[in-house]
Amino acid sequence: MIKVLKSGVLLTIQDFGRNGYRHLGVSKAGSLDPFAQIIANRLLNNNDNDAVLEITVGLCELEFTCDTVIALHGADLQATLDGQAIYPGWTYAVKNKQVLSFGTGRAGLRAYFAVKGGIQNTEVMGSKSTDLNARFGGIEGRALTTGDEIPITPYYGKFIKVGAIAPPQRKIIRLYPSPHANLLGKPLLDTFAATAFKVSINSNRMGVRLEHNKNSLVHSHSLPSLGVSPGSIQLPPNGDPIVLLNDGQTTGGYPLLGTVIEADLHQFAQFRPLDTVEFKYVTFEEAAKAKQKLDGHLHQLSLALKNNL
Repeated sequence: MIKVLKSGVLLTIQDFGRNGYRHLGVSKAGSLDPFAQIIANRLLNNNDNDAVLEITVGLCELEFTCDTVIALHGADLQATLDGQAIYPGWTYAVKNKQVLSFGTGRAGLRAYFAVKGGIQNTEVMGSKSTDLNARFGGIEGRALTTGDEIPITPYYGKFIKVGAIAPPQRKIIRLYPSPHANLLGKPLLDTFAATAFKVSINSNRMGVRLEHNKNSLVHSHSLPSLGVSPGSIQLPPNGDPIVLLNDGQTTGGYPLLGTVIEADLHQFAQFRPLDTVEFKYVTFEEAAKAKQKLDGHLHQLSLALKNNL
């Protein structure tokens, strides 16, 4: 077990989330940065979809009640193991009664913590992820709190320390063209692509709200509700876009500015309030090449680890 001594700002159990249920109004949930989850799990020779802890901002403490091996990835939230600094992108052996503590970081927002064999909570609808809005999955469908015990399988076997770098961060996010291009008009879409936005403090796992100092994106369009998904960029009448994330709703009536490509969506897990974000429209072919490049990074990691694990 892992005992939560201090839960911090937001501590949840996540995996890849739930697929195939959006027609029933069930959000995906799951890790906002699935590539950090994948890398952390591969460092431990876990399955890519083994459940991990998503640590937002930090400021939490975890006590181990058994031996195991762990890996961190994502943001550097100043983690320590019994007071000794440990770093994202590396594996560490942990002994019974040791305490893992997180401070907070200046860059990045979320760290991903994997344990050998994955977190062993019960699956709901094919996933161990916590759906904070529907209140199921994880542990009782809520963020972890002080005193919670997280089930894991002890590990006393061979341990080889390995590490991996993360894909580079981007400030210019690529997106597919808008399905409502004719409705919104080319001048508005050109203005959107030429604007530098600030991440709002009112962002969360449902979506990242973006702010700017102009009123050039204000509109009065209203649409019947249509299906939306993580990556959809909604444009409310006030002109401040919302990038939907994993806990976002499954339908919406705002016009869409476009859809963030799969290779870039994970970047929104790490944007902090007041960070600057810009956008660039790309073709489907360019999006496919970006995904191939990211998959290539993960494939190289697997090849490098094959000779060590």
